[in-house]
Amino acid sequence: MYCLVGLGNPGTEYQQTRHNAGFLVIDQLAQDNRIDLGRRQFKSMYGKGRLGDREVLLVKPETFMNLSGQAVSSWVNYFKIPLNQVLIIHDDLDLPLGTVRLKPSGSSGGHRGLSSIIELLGTSEIPRLRLGIGRPARGTTVVDYVLAGFSGAESKLFQQSTTRAAAAACSFVTEGLEYAMSRFNGKAGDSSVSDDSISD
Repeated sequence: MYCLVGLGNPGTEYQQTRHNAGFLVIDQLAQDNRIDLGRRQFKSMYGKGRLGDREVLLVKPETFMNLSGQAVSSWVNYFKIPLNQVLIIHDDLDLPLGTVRLKPSGSSGGHRGLSSIIELLGTSEIPRLRLGIGRPARGTTVVDYVLAGFSGAESKLFQQSTTRAAAAACSFVTEGLEYAMSRFNGKAGDSSVSDDSISD
């Protein structure tokens, strides 16, 4: 079984914000693959279905971002899911808007949701899928920036990256991490960008 976890904050006021990139990718995956996300367990909304011939859980923790590890560790421990079959999907300030990047492991990079997961699972060896949201303009705090929505031009680019990220997550399950990295790491609309050409 695979477990794809999108990070975000519950509530309609946060629904279309930058910090909810992970939730939006899970929503896209559910829509594309006709998986119902209406169930609740382990402080999460979730759905169970198949991607190709693989059984998959699509999970949206409802703990609020900073406590995401509570939900993720519950799913992993209950179903005894190998960590290489878990994918954490989240926003990333250090990548330009529209960029998608899969990684097999790494630090939290200051992302509090990822920090919570790493702490409660006791390892940073967890695959993750990062969606670039860029840095705020001078004079705007990081908190205000990540909890705000996208402008019109930004929204179109972000939607393209959400679609790309959903395809990357599906490829992670059906074809493996290395293949998904080589095919999808890059910027929305640019199929020529490889993993090696994107800096952290």
